[in-house]
Amino acid sequence: MGQIELKQLTRLKSGIDGLDVLLQGGFVAGASYVIQGRPGSGKTILANQVAFNYVREGGRALFATLLSESHERMFQFLSTLSFFDHSMVGGDIQYLSAFDTMENEGLDQVVKLLRREITRQKASLLIVDGLLNARTKAETALDTKRFIAELQAHAAFAKCTVLFLTSSQLNDGSPELTMVDGVLDMREETKGVRSVRRISLRKTRGSSALTGLHEYEITDQGFVVYPRIESVYNKPYLQEWLNERRVTSGVKPLDDMLGGGLPHTSISLLMGPSGCGKTTLGLHFMAQCTAEEPGVIFGFYETAEKLKSKAERIGLDFRTPMDAGVIKMVWQPTVELQLDRLGHQIINEVRRHQAKRVLIDSLGAIARLAMDQNRMVEFFTALTNELRSMDVTVYGTWEVRNIFGPDINAPSSELSSITDNLFLMRFAELNAELKRVMSIVKVRDSDFDPTLREIVINNHGLDLTKAFRHAEMVLSGSPTSYDRT
Repeated sequence: MGQIELKQLTRLKSGIDGLDVLLQGGFVAGASYVIQGRPGSGKTILANQVAFNYVREGGRALFATLLSESHERMFQFLSTLSFFDHSMVGGDIQYLSAFDTMENEGLDQVVKLLRREITRQKASLLIVDGLLNARTKAETALDTKRFIAELQAHAAFAKCTVLFLTSSQLNDGSPELTMVDGVLDMREETKGVRSVRRISLRKTRGSSALTGLHEYEITDQGFVVYPRIESVYNKPYLQEWLNERRVTSGVKPLDDMLGGGLPHTSISLLMGPSGCGKTTLGLHFMAQCTAEEPGVIFGFYETAEKLKSKAERIGLDFRTPMDAGVIKMVWQPTVELQLDRLGHQIINEVRRHQAKRVLIDSLGAIARLAMDQNRMVEFFTALTNELRSMDVTVYGTWEVRNIFGPDINAPSSELSSITDNLFLMRFAELNAELKRVMSIVKVRDSDFDPTLREIVINNHGLDLTKAFRHAEMVLSGSPTSYDRT
C-alpha cells in the first residue's frame, strides 16, 4: 500500500496574531464559522478587523448586516481603532444591509441577495452580522438550517469563507452550531472586582486548534488575543539546558558558594521578606550584562529611575548600560494587568532584545494576576522552560510575608521545584542587632556550600560574610548563642 499524502488546508489569516495562533494558522478558507458572545463582547470589532486585514492582503470582503443599526453608526465606533480606514469602505470591502429584505421578503430573498452580491463583488470573505435575527425570523429550526446551508453551499462554490455573528449563547444542539465548521465563543468572567475577557474554540471541524480558554482585550489597536502561555510554549524540560558553563552572579562569595557561579540557563528563585536584599542581589547579577550578553529587567514595584538610583547607592552604574541599550528595563504596574498578556510580553521582550540575563522582580506579583491560582505551576513551567530554550539565565524574586519567625510563606512545593537554584533570605536578631541572613537551599545537580551567610549591604555593594558560627536557630529570626568551648 502506498502512503497517504496529507493535504494542508488553505488558511485565511485573521491578521490578529494571537487568534491565528489559536486557529493554527487562521480560518480554514471556504469554511463557515459562528462567532458568538454577549452584546459588547467585541464580535463586530473582531469581524471588521479580520475584514480590513484581509483586504490589506489583497482579498475582497462583504459585510452584511441583519440588524436595524445603520452602518454609519458602526463606522463611528470603528473610527477610534487603528485598523479602520474609511477610504477602503466601498472598495475592496463592501457593506450591505439586508435587514429590510429579511423583514419584508424573508430569509430566502436574503440568501438570493447575498449570493448575488458575493458574485458581483467577487468576495472571498462574507461576514453576516445578526444571525440571531435570522433565527427569530425563521418559522422552524429547519428554516434556520436551510438558510445557513444555502449560504454555505454558494460560499463554498465561490471559495468564500463565512463568519456568522450572533449575540445569543447557542448550545451544542442548536441548528446553527451543527451546520458550521467552527465556533468561537467569547465571554467575560468576573472574580471579586476584577473581570477578564476570554475566547475559546468550541468546534473546529477537520482542523487542529488550541483548545481551552484564552484571554483577549480590546485596545486602540482593536482585538488582541493572548493564548494561554502553557498551551503555546509546551516544550518539556530538557536537562541538557543546564550545561557545565557557569555565569557569575556578580557577588564573588556567592559564586564561591555555588562552586564557580550560577549554572548557565538556570532559573534562580530569591525568597525573602521586603528589605532583605533580593532586588539588590538581582542588580549585582544584572550589572554583569555586556553588549554581547544583554539583559532585561521586568519590574512591578520600582521604576527604571528608582532602580538606577538604588544601584548608584551601592556602587553600581546602571545609567550607562541602560542608556546604551545593554540593559532594558520594562516596568509595568500590576493594576488590571492580564496574566497571559504579561507572559507573552516577557518572552517577546527577551527575544527582541536577545537577552541572556533576565531579572523578574517579582514572580509573586505575577502570580497574583492569575484568576485561577491552580494554573500557576503550569504557567511558570512554560515560561521558564521557554526562557531556558532561548539560552537565558534568570533571577526571580518572591516576597514572603513573615519578617521574623520560623514560618516561611513560600510558594507551593511544585512551584519551587521548577526552579534550579533556591536562595532563602531572612532577617535575624542577634546581640540586639538586626541582621540579614542568606542560605542556599538547593542547586540542581550540583554541590554547593550550605552555610549561613550574613548579607552586608553598603555603598560598595552587597557582600556575604561568614557569621553565626556560634549561634543556632538563626533562620527562626531569634538565634541563640552557645558555648564555644
